[in-house]
Amino acid sequence: MNHDQAKAFVRQAVQRVVPGAEFTGLDPDVSLRATFEMDSLDFLEFVEALAELSGTELTEDDYPALDTWDGCAARLVGGARGSTQGRRG
Repeated sequence: MNHDQAKAFVRQAVQRVVPGAEFTGLDPDVSLRATFEMDSLDFLEFVEALAELSGTELTEDDYPALDTWDGCAARLVGGARGSTQGRRG
């Protein structure tokens, strides 16, 4: 998966939680939660949708990285390269 594909998954996941969410002009480093006014349950639904769409295992440890569009894309691209097999515990 490349960065652009990952960002498309993020867009789709946000739109599942916030139908009609607009990404035009969105700063990729600004909080998605704040921008789209997602509460904790909305954010959890977003993370679950993102994991489903991308086929990437996402855990609570990933939440800080998943707050921005670029952070999500970087996590997905990194996860696709390293898979979930090399995780440290």
